[in-house]
Amino acid sequence: MRIQKTQTLRGPNYWSIRHEKLIVMRLDLEDLAERPSNQIPGFYEGLVATLPSLVEHFCSPGCRGGFLSRVQEGTMMGHIVEHVALELQTLAGMTVGFGRTRETAEAGVYLVAFEYQDEQAGRYAGRAAVRLCQSIVDTGRYPAEELAQDLADLREFALEASLGPSTENIVKAAEARGIPWMPLSTRSLIQLGYGVHQKRIQASLTSNTGILAVELASDKEGTKRMLRDAGIPVPRGTVVYYLDELEQAIEDVGGYPLVIKPLDGNHGRGITINITTWEQAEEAYDSARQESKSQAVIVERYYRGSDHRILVVGGKVVAVAERVPAHVVGDGRSTIAELVEETNRDPRRGTGHDNVLTQIEIDRAAFQMLDRQGYTLDTILPKGTVCYLKATANLSTGGIAIDRTDEIHPENIWIAERVARIIGLDIAGIDVVTPDISRPLREVDGVIVEVNAAPGLRMHFSPSEGVARNVGEAIIDTLFPPGTPSRIPILAVTGTNGKTTTTRLLAHIFRQTGQVVGYTTTDGIYLGDYMVEKGDTTGPQSAQVILQDPTVEVAVLETARGGILRSGLGFSQCDIGIVLNVAADHLGIGDIDTVEDLAHLKSVLVETARPDGYAILNADDPLVSAMAKRVKAQVAYFSMNPDCDLIKTHTEQGGLAAIYENGYLSILKGDWTLRIEEAKNVPLTMGGRAPFMIANALAASLAAFAHGVKIEDIRAALTTFQASANQTPGRMNLFDLGEFHALVDYAHNPHSYEALGSFIRNWKGDRIGVVGGPGDRRDEDFITLGRLSAAIFDRILIKEDDDTRGRPRGEAARLIEEGIRQIQPNMSYQIILDEAEAINYALDNAPKDSLVVILPESVSRAIALIEKRRPFDEAIVVPVTPDPSLEEVSTEAASANGSGVEASVQSGS
Repeated sequence: MRIQKTQTLRGPNYWSIRHEKLIVMRLDLEDLAERPSNQIPGFYEGLVATLPSLVEHFCSPGCRGGFLSRVQEGTMMGHIVEHVALELQTLAGMTVGFGRTRETAEAGVYLVAFEYQDEQAGRYAGRAAVRLCQSIVDTGRYPAEELAQDLADLREFALEASLGPSTENIVKAAEARGIPWMPLSTRSLIQLGYGVHQKRIQASLTSNTGILAVELASDKEGTKRMLRDAGIPVPRGTVVYYLDELEQAIEDVGGYPLVIKPLDGNHGRGITINITTWEQAEEAYDSARQESKSQAVIVERYYRGSDHRILVVGGKVVAVAERVPAHVVGDGRSTIAELVEETNRDPRRGTGHDNVLTQIEIDRAAFQMLDRQGYTLDTILPKGTVCYLKATANLSTGGIAIDRTDEIHPENIWIAERVARIIGLDIAGIDVVTPDISRPLREVDGVIVEVNAAPGLRMHFSPSEGVARNVGEAIIDTLFPPGTPSRIPILAVTGTNGKTTTTRLLAHIFRQTGQVVGYTTTDGIYLGDYMVEKGDTTGPQSAQVILQDPTVEVAVLETARGGILRSGLGFSQCDIGIVLNVAADHLGIGDIDTVEDLAHLKSVLVETARPDGYAILNADDPLVSAMAKRVKAQVAYFSMNPDCDLIKTHTEQGGLAAIYENGYLSILKGDWTLRIEEAKNVPLTMGGRAPFMIANALAASLAAFAHGVKIEDIRAALTTFQASANQTPGRMNLFDLGEFHALVDYAHNPHSYEALGSFIRNWKGDRIGVVGGPGDRRDEDFITLGRLSAAIFDRILIKEDDDTRGRPRGEAARLIEEGIRQIQPNMSYQIILDEAEAINYALDNAPKDSLVVILPESVSRAIALIEKRRPFDEAIVVPVTPDPSLEEVSTEAASANGSGVEASVQSGS
C-alpha cells in the first residue's frame, strides 16, 4: 500500500459538519486492490492478536464486534486502515471514533478519513495504521515492540500539543457557552470569541488582567507592604540581598521559626519553611537565591497551620483548596522509596502540569526534608506515620488538594476579595496559612502569605478530595457576562461563479451601516478600505485573519471549493450562508468528479449556518435549491424569475425571498413586496443589461436584509457600487478606449462563459474574444469553452495561461480550437499562446465600435495593458444611462432565454 496524499481538515468539511478535525489519506491499495480481508491468509487472526481492543468498534451491523465481523467476512484494506488509525489514537489516550472510507474514480485508490485530536498525532496514526496492516498482510503479525513505540510516539505528540489543565478547563467552559476559540501563534495564547468581541487568555491570565497588577503580584515584598498598609494580616518579614544581612533579618522578624524564599520565584521553588537553626537558614538562603531572578531573598516569620489557596475571579471567591505537601504514609512494611514508587503509580499522577496530580520527585529538597525528619529512603515507616517529602504544598511538586470551598469563614471571604481588589487582579490565587480556614484569620493567627497572578486551576476543578469546582465557568462568565456577545456576524459566500463580486458588494452594503467590515476575496484580504494581503485568499487561513482581528465588527468571507476540500471551513458556524450556483468547474480535481459531488461540497457552507441565521439559496438552480433539505437555518431564496413556483410557495408560507420583477430588485416577505432599486440605476448591472450581475445583487441584498440591514442602506450601497477595476478587478470591468471598448472578466469555466455571453450578445459592434482556461480542467471542458466562444464572438484569439498546470504547451489551445470548429468550421480565429501578446494583438487590431473581451489568467496584467492605451483619464466607463450599442435585458427575456439558471451569476471563482 502507498499513501499518495494526506490532508488535515480543521473545520466543517465534505465528510462531516460536526466532526471538524479529520485526517484524509488518499491510499493506493496497490496489489491489495482486489483482495478483501477474508482472502488474505492469517490477516484476521494477526489483526486481533495485535489490537484485540478493536472488538469495541461497532461498524455495521452496529453492535460490539461488528467491525471485526466485517474483517472476518471480507472488507477492503482502506476500511481497515481507518479503524486501526482510530484505535491507535484511542490506545494512546486520545479517544476518537468518527471515520469514513470511500473508493475514488481511480481503481484501487481509496479516500480514508478519520478523526484526530492532535493533528500531528493523527497524521502519524495514519502512517502507523498502514505500516501495521501491511506488516500483518506480509508476515501475519506486527511486532509488539513496534506497536509500543507507535503508542509512545503518539502519547508524546498528545503531551506536546496539550493545552495544559488550566487552559483546557477555561476552553471547555467556553465551548459549553458556545463561545468559539482558537490558538494563536505565539506565547500559548488562546483567543476566545471573534473580532471586536474577542478576549485572550494565557493559562489563567486574561486580556482583562492589568500589567501593573501582575508586576505587583510578582513583587512579593511590595505586595506584602501594600496589604499591610491596608490592614490585611501578613507575615512579618524583610528582604535581604547578601548573606551577611541574614542574621540581622532573622532578629528583625522575631527569630525562629522562619520561612526563607526567593523574592520573585514561582511554583514553590526555592522555598524552605519551619527553619529553626542558623545552619538551616544558611542553606535555605542559598537555595532561595538560586531561584530568585533578582537574587533577593525574603525572610519571614513562620506561621503554623495548613496551606490554603483561595481563588478569586472577578472580585468574588469561587473556590478554596487546602494544599498538602507531597508525602507518603507508612504501612509498616515498605521503605520510603517503595512508598514513593507506589504513590507515583497512581494513574492520576504525571509529569509537569498535564495530569490531575504530579509525580513525586526525589530531589535535593526531598533529601533535605527526609534529613530534617531523621529519615532516609531506606527507612521503613510505622503504619500510619506521615513522612513529608517537600516543604511546600504546590501540586506541581507532588502535593495534593482538598476542597474547602464550603468551609471558609465569611470574614475570610471578605478579606480575600478585598486583597484581589487591592492588588488589582481580575483572577487571583491567594495563599493563606491558617490552622482553621473556617475561623477568622485574626482569631487563629492566620496570614496572607502570597498573591498570585495566573494561578493554577487544577486543584479546584480536580481536587484530590472533595467537590470539584467549575472555576473555568466563573472565568468565562467574567470575560463574557451572560448576554454579552462573543461572536461577530459571519456572512459566507460560495458558488461556482460570482463569489468575489457578491462578497465585495455585501461588504460594501455593510459599510453603509458604519461598521468595520473585514472580507476575503480571490484578490486579497481587506479590512475596511485597506488591503491586508494580496492574493487568492478564499481559504480558512484567510478567514482566520479576519476573525482574529480585534477591530472587525462584520466578516464577509468568500469561500472557495479548494479551501473547503483541503482544510475545511475556517469557522464552525456562520450567520448567513450564501450559495450562488453550482456548475461544472474543477471537476476531476481533488476527487470531486461530478457536479453533484461539487454541490455536496459547497453545501457544507450553508449547513454551518446557525439555526437563527439564514441560508441564501438560488431558486433558479436545482442543485442549490435542493440544499434547503440539508440546512438547519432559515431559508431565503433569490430568483431572476418573478413567477418562480418555488418562490411563490415559499413566500406564501411566510418565507423571505428576493426577485427581479418589472426591472426592479425586490424583497418579498409573505404578501409584501419591498422594492429596493430599479436595476438600471445599479451600476453593477450595466444599466440592467447584465442578468448575472442582477442575480449577484439580489443575493447580496437578500443576505443583508435577512441580517437586519435597512433597505435604505442596501439601496445606497447598490447605487454606489461599480464593476470597476478598483472595486471588482476582473469582474465585468468595461473600458472606453475611444474607438472601441474593452471588457476584462475572469470567466474561466463554461457556466461563466454562458453568463458573460448573455451580456456580450447585446453588443451592436464586432465582438472579439481573447479566450483560454486553466490547464488543470478536463479535455471536455476546453472543448466546451471553444463551442461557447464560437456562439458568443465574431472573432477569437486563443491564448494559454502562463502556468499550464501540468499540460503540454499548446494542448489546451488545440482543444478550444476543436470546440470552435465543431460550431463554426469557417470562423475567424487565431492561436497566440502568450497571453500578453494575444491581448495586445486584439487591442491593436480592434475595429471601430467593437468590444474586445479579455478573459485573462492575470487580471492585473490585462488591466495594465489596457490602461496604457487610455485616450483620457477616466479608466472605466459604466453605461448606466441608455447606450445605443447595448440593449437592456428585460425580466421576461432573462427568464425566457434561460439566463435565470445559466446566466444568473457573474464569472469569477
